[in-house]
Amino acid sequence: MTFMPASFHFKKRYIVYSLLFLYIVMCQSCMTMRFSNKETITFFAPSKTEFQDKTIGFDGYKIHYVETGNAQNPTLFFIHGSPGSWNAFKEYLKDTLLLKKYRMIAIDRPGFGYSDFGDAQNLSVQSQRISEFIKKIDNKKPLILVGHSIGGPVVAQLAVDNPSWYKRLVILAGSLDPKAENPEKWRTVIKAKPLRYLIPGALRPSNDELWWLKQDLVALEPELKKITCDVTIIHGTKDALVPYSNVAFMKKMFVNAESMDTITIEKANHFIPWSHYEIVRNALLTIQ
Repeated sequence: MTFMPASFHFKKRYIVYSLLFLYIVMCQSCMTMRFSNKETITFFAPSKTEFQDKTIGFDGYKIHYVETGNAQNPTLFFIHGSPGSWNAFKEYLKDTLLLKKYRMIAIDRPGFGYSDFGDAQNLSVQSQRISEFIKKIDNKKPLILVGHSIGGPVVAQLAVDNPSWYKRLVILAGSLDPKAENPEKWRTVIKAKPLRYLIPGALRPSNDELWWLKQDLVALEPELKKITCDVTIIHGTKDALVPYSNVAFMKKMFVNAESMDTITIEKANHFIPWSHYEIVRNALLTIQ
């Protein structure tokens, strides 16, 4: 019979604890899914696109954003999905055709990028905070909200809370139908301490808000009749993350929208802002 020295077991345990500690530390810094200011400069440099990379502080929170285009033009206001940051729309912000027509702003939603990273908020709080931000950057020109994925219900909540502010909503693969949301029960397990600290970077606030999403959508559903601006819906028929059935739901619920356009992309998945860039860009260009 062979016996392992006690010191060997101690060293092995120490190594395991050390590796676990290092993993937890790395979780706080990896997979942030955001650009540093240096990376932003590097991205825009080849196209010589002028931009602003700023953060506005409020009472107890902050919103980070990147802006391009003529400040006197109508505004395209981009809101990313989950997880993500402003750079989900980086190609749009340097598009020469869009720059001729729009001022463009892409934000880090609350809890992502450099907007209080890690501190996720529900739809109602996100709308309150983003609305305060919009007041700060308003140039008194038409404002078009563009939201992808969970950015879809965010722009809908914004339009419910302040119907007169917006000219149009553009909802890209938006998840608005509460019946189409089936929150995975495992999410509540990894929300609890200490397991939540094993979730890397932006995946942690993403898990938080996706767990709240169905409840948020249930509360939002009866309020959708307050949306009175124009609406454009763009969705792929093969979206495995946000079912195409959301399109029928939105058509049914946006009863007071000034107008509604639907662009169906056959066999497209959830990632249409990138996989079908020209379709989305052209839809933005045709807005009157």
